[in-house]
Amino acid sequence: MSGKPINVAMVGLGFGAEFIPIYQAHPLANVYALCQRNEQKLAKSGKQFGVEKLFTKYEDVLADKNVDFVHINSPIPDHAWMSMAALKAGKHVMCTVPMATTIEECQQIVELVKSTGLKYMMAETVVYSREFLFIKDMYQKGELGQIQYLAASHPQDMDGWPDYWEKMIPMHYATHVVSPCLGLMNSVAEYVSCFGSGAVREDIQKKSGNKFAVESCHIKIKDSDVAAHIWRFLYDTARQYRESFDVYGTKKSFEWTLVEHEPHVIHTAKKPEPEIPTKVEVPDFAHLLPEPIQRFTKPSEIHDSEHLSFIQGGGHGGSHPHLVNEFITALATGRDPWPNAVQSANWTCVGICAHQSAEKGGEIVKLPGFTLG
Repeated sequence: MSGKPINVAMVGLGFGAEFIPIYQAHPLANVYALCQRNEQKLAKSGKQFGVEKLFTKYEDVLADKNVDFVHINSPIPDHAWMSMAALKAGKHVMCTVPMATTIEECQQIVELVKSTGLKYMMAETVVYSREFLFIKDMYQKGELGQIQYLAASHPQDMDGWPDYWEKMIPMHYATHVVSPCLGLMNSVAEYVSCFGSGAVREDIQKKSGNKFAVESCHIKIKDSDVAAHIWRFLYDTARQYRESFDVYGTKKSFEWTLVEHEPHVIHTAKKPEPEIPTKVEVPDFAHLLPEPIQRFTKPSEIHDSEHLSFIQGGGHGGSHPHLVNEFITALATGRDPWPNAVQSANWTCVGICAHQSAEKGGEIVKLPGFTLG
């Protein structure tokens, strides 16, 4: 793209509003427009952030030639159709997770990106969190040695969240655990095997079409001898919220704390038994960002810290400015963002295929070919 600021239209202003000041501070970006169905909330946000171009209808956003890309933060059922509509209208797309809830929709988005030449990025927070960046840094420096096994969990009680979550299948919202397992070695999933366990209450079963309380999946990583294990639940299982990522290497291993806000643990091989584990405080990785947006990795910069996504999500690990910078710089230089459409589809389809496997008693389900690169 040219040297002029890149115009973004923010679509959905719940936790999505947290991105607005980041874009406004980024040297290459301009918050051109806001879109929200509720006219009063829209006007309030426009005044709060000093944005004059306000839309209540998504189709009007797409019709505006000044919009370079949309950043979609709408409810999950809207992700696929909104992404496809934007691509068809000639807009680049940044969309919060998951990409879609069906394999067919993921394929349609991938094909649209290919045919239009536009950019798509799934805004997966975990692979830009300080914890993941810390582990990735250790891995790239060779400190972990050869990776032997990966594991991730995302237990979360969704009672009290918007009603549409009651219709959600746990593995259809699994990218927070899939992405670090596949992202660390920049790999893709080849096939999965998943088991369902326990049962949710009857009203949740009827709304979601899913009976399992917990879904637990093994992922075979393509062209690798490494496997990963992930598990998810949304209702009726007692556990504090957690988004964990454990990595086991020949030299060192990283284990996520069992209780949020307590130190993580690094295990070092070839040490006397009492010295193997060491508690570690993960550093911030703001230095990877342009100076004007570095402060946004800090929890103190979250203006709506009472939003459930931050209370349970730990502020998303300081990931938001990294996501913004990745997509903006990708557009500015013409390269693909990470994750691009194919990678986003693979990460999303792991969960979709996992649920299919669970319904078949753990039968192996292969990832569709369009997700394999």
